[in-house]
Amino acid sequence: MTESQRGMLACVGLGMTLGSHLTPLARSHIASADIVFVGVSDGVVEAWVRRMHADVRSLQPLYAEGKPRGETYREMADVMLAEVRAGRRVCGVFYGHPGVFAQAPHDAIARARAEGFDALMEPGVSSEDCLYADLGLDPGRVGCQHYGATQFMLHRRVVDTAAWLILWQVGLTGDLGEGRFDTDPRRLGILVDVLARDYPRDHPAIVYRAPTLPFERPRIERIALSALPGTPLGMAETLAIPPCSELASDPGIRARLAAIDGRG
Repeated sequence: MTESQRGMLACVGLGMTLGSHLTPLARSHIASADIVFVGVSDGVVEAWVRRMHADVRSLQPLYAEGKPRGETYREMADVMLAEVRAGRRVCGVFYGHPGVFAQAPHDAIARARAEGFDALMEPGVSSEDCLYADLGLDPGRVGCQHYGATQFMLHRRVVDTAAWLILWQVGLTGDLGEGRFDTDPRRLGILVDVLARDYPRDHPAIVYRAPTLPFERPRIERIALSALPGTPLGMAETLAIPPCSELASDPGIRARLAAIDGRG
């Protein structure tokens, strides 16, 4: 096989809102590919991608109720790599940013590189980016912690209550990797119990979902943490929890820095 026939892989992000977030470079990877694999949960978005290329193959059928999510992600990487090994230019297209809460693109790129193929990731506008804009949240002001909701529950994290806490995929809370596509009040109640170690149960929180279609508005619903089990949630919902304490200054460090500047 000549160098020009060698396969390659590009995983690109569509951004969150259809049509308005796609970068020119991501679009060029889609247009120049031999085969495009698309991993999005919205049929309208998938149809839009099909308008950009003659050979678009959906990854969604690899999901199944009760099927371990890790198995689905391995299969996604497998089908893309099979075409790369056959000498084709492959583009994997994913919602938002292809490296944010998306295991298959990371795995496929790592495996392709390990086998000697060119592989790259082209970033996209993620739900995190939209959250900052829609909620008016500057992560540099008091800090921001990000965790998957289930991961947060299963591991004893040291929570900084003077910073924002962002819990992703809260609509899948309690999924232990067995292919669930939803949660229920019992699992959400356990999440509230975990949060109550550090926050009052009546502490405010924001249920957020970024819009995926141009005519949609973001979901910004303000609730008390205790109300979470009774709040309808989809797979795309995020929980944003504002600080419940003030930043604690460190006078000793401030004095040392002032001394360097000649003010001590």
